[in-house]
Amino acid sequence: MANYYEIRHTVGFEETNLVGNVYYVNYLRWQGRCREMFLKNEAPAVLKEVQEDLKLFTLKAECEFFAEITAFDELSIRMRLDELTQTQVQFTFDYVKLAEDGETLVARGVQRIACMRGPNTNTVPSRVPLELRKALAPYAGAGISPKALYADAA
Repeated sequence: MANYYEIRHTVGFEETNLVGNVYYVNYLRWQGRCREMFLKNEAPAVLKEVQEDLKLFTLKAECEFFAEITAFDELSIRMRLDELTQTQVQFTFDYVKLAEDGETLVARGVQRIACMRGPNTNTVPSRVPLELRKALAPYAGAGISPKALYADAA
């Protein structure tokens, strides 16, 4: 089993610029989409908390580009847990072009989120929900301690 959460995507014309390559902002959109689908499929209880008072604030989103992609390229967006603190989670994203002759890493991204709770006028940091930590466990990088993932699981 791969240690990443994956979504597949076919690039459309609307995601390209005048030159014909993918417009850079789409890579960040795909990070968000991958994270959303992860929550929907792997941590639905966390989505319920988001509808109540949990807020997932994006603190950082970045992407480094290695190769260009164009309309109708097939992509795999692969998310891994890179770092976990009491209140924050950092993911890495590999953007892999899929072709008959193999796979090509075309970009790598990072996204850091903070868990917060409370009304908008009084939002405070909150522990990463246990349900989220459990859902992320299979996708954790080598530097993530199992103790950090299951700190209050009993």
